Amino acid sequence: MRAIVIGSTGMVGTQLIKLLMENEEFTKIVSLVRRESGFNHVKLKEHIIDFDQSENWSNLVKGDVLFSSLGTTIAQAKTKGAQFKVDFTYQFIVADIAAKNGVSKFVLISSAGADSKSKIFYSKIKGELEDAVQSLPFKVISILRPGQLDGNRSEKRIGEKMALSVMYGLNNLGLFMRYQPIQAVQVARAMINAVNKTQSASYSLDEVHQLAK
Repeated sequence: MRAIVIGSTGMVGTQLIKLLMENEEFTKIVSLVRRESGFNHVKLKEHIIDFDQSENWSNLVKGDVLFSSLGTTIAQAKTKGAQFKVDFTYQFIVADIAAKNGVSKFVLISSAGADSKSKIFYSKIKGELEDAVQSLPFKVISILRPGQLDGNRSEKRIGEKMALSVMYGLNNLGLFMRYQPIQAVQVARAMINAVNKTQSASYSLDEVHQLAK
């Protein structure tokens, strides 16, 4: 299979690329990035692109499955508009192009609590993206809704580490289990395993854990 990946420099995307390079079912990996990932492999072809100029790279979005783990935070993006562009616009544009180019399967990382009607900005974006991509003519759409992500990042996020500590503490008390942290590598495994599914589905945190096995 030929895989297309966006978001491959992030926590989940990094793990996904590593697993895809090791997986014999995938013979080619096309990675669309905004900056170099540092990966080098015979199967991997990395393209540094400007997501705002799709006319320059739309021809690259061809293959069997599109993996999307692209995302940012308000702290990184600085404004809600900038975060919306990364978390919704860019992902939808790539997905729309992929569907038009005949890519049959789409695997998307969303988030626990995703809801287009939510009053929480982040949850609302994720929900709006879920709603939008499900209108695209892929044969199979797999949407994974993990809790808070845990793992190694290339950059330090002090606030994220503190939030993880708080969430683990609350989980130990049996609270907010819906948002229980999950290791990024488990989510990446679940993304790859989702490719074998023949029907579209949305996977909750518990189901993501099962899918990762």
